[in-house]
Amino acid sequence: METQSQTSKQLEKVREMVEDIRIAMMTTVDEQGNLVSRPMAALQADEDGTIWFFTKRSSPKVDQIDNNDHRVNLSFASVSDADYVSISGKAQELDDRAKVEELWNPQAKAWFPEGKDDSELVLLKVHTDMAEYWSASDSKMVRFFQQATAVITGNPPKMGENEKIYN
Repeated sequence: METQSQTSKQLEKVREMVEDIRIAMMTTVDEQGNLVSRPMAALQADEDGTIWFFTKRSSPKVDQIDNNDHRVNLSFASVSDADYVSISGKAQELDDRAKVEELWNPQAKAWFPEGKDDSELVLLKVHTDMAEYWSASDSKMVRFFQQATAVITGNPPKMGENEKIYN
């Protein structure tokens, strides 16, 4: 059984990976039961596993989240670094102007032309229930060599860390 300090250490690894990668594919379920994914920029990842996003109040994803017990999946991938994170959790829409002020950045103006005061601007707060990550600690050349060796020997390559974290 994992201790609280092990979970905190693993969540810190996930937080660092999320902040390095930043762009997630957020998956929800639409009205027909289809899985629907779209890119979203993670604004902040907190130590407790909370990840923050801006969204439009009228976005279909907001209704999809509300209609499916607030369940979402976030997938982050850095192919060049061979780092991958999958997070399942619950999303909550918040209209918290102080938090919007804290997280605002100039790039957000492209989606919210009226700036921080845009009436469509709300936050999505995703609480991590479970995260899994894969992280290669070796360079591309070493990973390529390990894969080539695996092909020759028939033994699967050791490609880095893989952990599941339950929060």
